[in-house]
Amino acid sequence: MNIHMQCNQLLRQALLLYSSSCRRYFGSRGPRNSIAQLKQLGLRVSASHNLHHKDSSFGCCAARAGTTSVRFYGQDERPGQVPKTEGEDQSSGHPRESEAVNAAMTSSLHTLSEEHEPPYAKPARQEASFYELLRACQSPSDILDMAGKYTLTRRRVSNSLSRIWDTIKKMSDDQRCYEKRLIYEHPVFEHLCQKVMQDSQKMRNDDLAYSLLALLKLGVSQQSRVVQTLLRVAQEHLNSFDEKALSILANCLEEMESSMNVDALKSGVRLLVEIRIPEIKNVFALQSMMRCVGKDAPFSLKRKLEEKALSTMHQFSLTNSQHMFTTLAAMKFTSKPLLDICSQKISENMHRIPFWRLVYLLKSCRDLRYHNYTLFSSTGDYLASTFDMWNTKQVVTFLLLFEELGFCHVSLMDTFAQKVMDDSDSLTLKDVLNILKAYSLLNYVPQNHRQKFLESLTNVLETYLHKIIPGELLRAVFSFCLLGHFPQASLDKLLQKEVFDEILYQDPRFSGLNEHMLHYVNLCIQLDCPPISTTTTISPVRPPSLTFNVNSGLHGTLQSILGRGAFQQAVLLDNGYFIDFLITLDKDRKNICSLTQENDTTAHEDYQRVAVLCPSASSFCLGTTQPRGKLAMKMRHLEALDYYTVLVPEHEFAELPEEEKGEFMKKRIFAN
Repeated sequence: MNIHMQCNQLLRQALLLYSSSCRRYFGSRGPRNSIAQLKQLGLRVSASHNLHHKDSSFGCCAARAGTTSVRFYGQDERPGQVPKTEGEDQSSGHPRESEAVNAAMTSSLHTLSEEHEPPYAKPARQEASFYELLRACQSPSDILDMAGKYTLTRRRVSNSLSRIWDTIKKMSDDQRCYEKRLIYEHPVFEHLCQKVMQDSQKMRNDDLAYSLLALLKLGVSQQSRVVQTLLRVAQEHLNSFDEKALSILANCLEEMESSMNVDALKSGVRLLVEIRIPEIKNVFALQSMMRCVGKDAPFSLKRKLEEKALSTMHQFSLTNSQHMFTTLAAMKFTSKPLLDICSQKISENMHRIPFWRLVYLLKSCRDLRYHNYTLFSSTGDYLASTFDMWNTKQVVTFLLLFEELGFCHVSLMDTFAQKVMDDSDSLTLKDVLNILKAYSLLNYVPQNHRQKFLESLTNVLETYLHKIIPGELLRAVFSFCLLGHFPQASLDKLLQKEVFDEILYQDPRFSGLNEHMLHYVNLCIQLDCPPISTTTTISPVRPPSLTFNVNSGLHGTLQSILGRGAFQQAVLLDNGYFIDFLITLDKDRKNICSLTQENDTTAHEDYQRVAVLCPSASSFCLGTTQPRGKLAMKMRHLEALDYYTVLVPEHEFAELPEEEKGEFMKKRIFAN
């Protein structure tokens, strides 16, 4: 028991010394002397200083209270070794006695750490407790209930609002709507808004920006008093905003509608960004400011931001590379160097990108008209290799985006077509319409299962004929016609007078597009000679009025190899098809025939009409010379009208050296 008596004596001395030091805590040497004296008495003291913990979920710094712990060691014990009581050393000892001693020591330590702690430690401990409770809350109501029990400082208000948004942003739309309604009805939320307005002038800039962002995300009206107050205060303090606060403010402004305060703040941010471009170090902050600058920024400012982004490319993470696509899309600025570098990083790490990130990336490529065959191929390869991970709607989403980008990934489309044939009953009407659109406009069907694939889609479509609206029926039939397939039941329903009239006259918004599709459906019925039996025909629909320009480079090449007057240019047929150059040859396609008004070559069997088409790159699938849907249908119809079609891709022809262009055209025109 000697050890216990020594411990109690040491404890009493420590309490006296520590109480004395607490009374002198304003002095500069009091605490240090106390700790030194404790060490002299053989006590081991471990003190942790106040730490500031940065919570990434709502971007704030929370203070953690420092604590002081005291450990007791016997004369023969080493630091780091757990002290043993006498009862533990002897097998025949009394455990209850040792438990009582431990309880007494615990009670003494509790008194030392709480009752005798210096006053300046209490606010820090309370602050840490608030933020720990805030992080533990998992619903907005819990946060508001907890916040109502504390004094709301400026930082607590900002962090509470940010935490509320953090808890609901990953919820479903229905659940989020329900939670927002509970938030608006909670009395503490109104109190938070009042505190934000009262303290906005004294708030730190990042707290001000975070509060504004959280309120906007929670659906508070942009015209509300609290939002307008924060916007005005932000204008006043804009010059003092650092990089972090400015990037948060830029995120807010990106989603806000135009108004007097918003437009003024955006203008101020643009000026400030242009001045501070050399000082920007954080990539996310740079991208936030680029998005805030927006599409209306001067071209010179966009170029400066591009140069800054290129100078920080070595810092780009995979997430930065993804965000650069959406950032440039928000600016409506296509920077090929930036996009090429980001595409390479993304292609190498495709498996680490989630579904919606891939969708946003492809949408940005579409908006920027950026076509990177390697990036799209990597995306398609990844989808095809992990096909079982994706449901039908997800795959269809990618197919539609690929169609808009003009990219045909054969492996993915074959794999999905097989799924359609194996499980067509699971498809909805929307699925069928989107699948038809993607496959028809890309002019692709599985080579070995063409008829089975088209029949599977036809059967599903016919199950919806009783409730399909006329506009959707027209879209489906038009897609089938592009592929050269003519479903009997669907055509019969489309050709009914009431359906036909509703398509043309009921919805003026789509009348032009509907007339365009009806015109080509009519041409398919006339020229493709489908094996269908119908008593009704489509009334003549005027062909779409379009303007065309011939390729001047190709015109010069034809003149050099054929001579003047040996061909016609810009020929528009009665059915609306445009032919860039029309050449008339003999039956063997070796000699050019002169054209006169008296000599009608259209009906003469000894002549061959050659239609030279020079479509742009958008008429072909990306990276190939495979014609897309409308061009493939046009070639099919010209062949039905006894034209021999020579296809000259504009982008390929432009890349040829001048001396090779003539030989290239001779081989195409005079081919056996």
